[in-house]
Amino acid sequence: MDKSYHEQENIKNAIHLRELMDSLPHFALEFFRGIEPVTTSKTRIAYAYDLRVFFDYLISTHSYFKEKDIKSIKISCLDEIIADDIEMYLEYLNYYIKDNPEHKQIEHINSERGKARKLAALRKFYSYFYKKQKIQTNPALLVELPKIHNKHIVRLEVDEVAKLLDEVESGDKLTPSQKKFHSYTKDRDLALLTLLLGTGIRVSECVGLSIGDVDFDVNGIKIVRKGGNEVIVYFGQEVKDCLIKYMNSRNKIEPIKGHEQALFLSIQKKRLTVRSVQNLVKKYSQLITKLKNISPHKLRSTYGTNLYRETGDIYLVADVLGHNDVNTTKKHYAQIEDERRRMAAKAVKLRTED
Repeated sequence: MDKSYHEQENIKNAIHLRELMDSLPHFALEFFRGIEPVTTSKTRIAYAYDLRVFFDYLISTHSYFKEKDIKSIKISCLDEIIADDIEMYLEYLNYYIKDNPEHKQIEHINSERGKARKLAALRKFYSYFYKKQKIQTNPALLVELPKIHNKHIVRLEVDEVAKLLDEVESGDKLTPSQKKFHSYTKDRDLALLTLLLGTGIRVSECVGLSIGDVDFDVNGIKIVRKGGNEVIVYFGQEVKDCLIKYMNSRNKIEPIKGHEQALFLSIQKKRLTVRSVQNLVKKYSQLITKLKNISPHKLRSTYGTNLYRETGDIYLVADVLGHNDVNTTKKHYAQIEDERRRMAAKAVKLRTED
């Protein structure tokens, strides 16, 4: 995979994090510097957003912090927070209104998952300074994480996958304006969606691919996983055929400077972004299913489901999808395991019928 792409992404994320630091207390810099070796740049950005919400809440509601300038808050002020304050903060997260940079009021609603993520960021923040013995208390650890209800896995069924790829090829159901570009993007779109459905790679891994990351001799692509680990993911004949066809047209395109090595290009001849792939998946999937909200991640779930059904090997699924903890995979595909257990109940006959 093109190293320069990932270096550019890390630079962009580093600049973004520095901008976010301007809206946090000065001592937060020590926290982000301390967790850098064990977190990704995207994780640190997510922590920064979540911590900003917390400190904005304190300044607007907490008697000790009310009307304080966020930059004047010192690390010792964290000891003024008790568990009750954090529980009230979680309740506040259910629904609140904040002004955006354009001074328009925006409503914010957090589900159990959103609140759990923000509490996890707060726990990490407090634990860091508590272990460093720079604060005396750790109230975030005393607050229970919100109970997260497992969602039904949304994925495409086998017939829906076939319909999706057929629609990408034909473009019959596209609007007249969409059809104008279909002839230019058909090979790319088919190769991209077939690759996602045939390998289960993440959308960020997909857009990061460069031409040199594809090896047709071994039918593999080299990707960079979350955390920066390079791995080779293998693909089947259907993916190979679509990639070869796309590469023939891709090699005739002259990308703009800085995007020469990108595998998947936009009409503007730039590397595709995560957002553009999300829009692409949404455009085609809405043509074949009205009830399912299909995203690139749902295509990843579709692949994982199909692989598990074919092999029954949860460890293989975890490895191919790049899950660090197999329990994450087990939890995600528990519904399929239940289906298999139901099949097992019908498989053994105790008495044969005459």
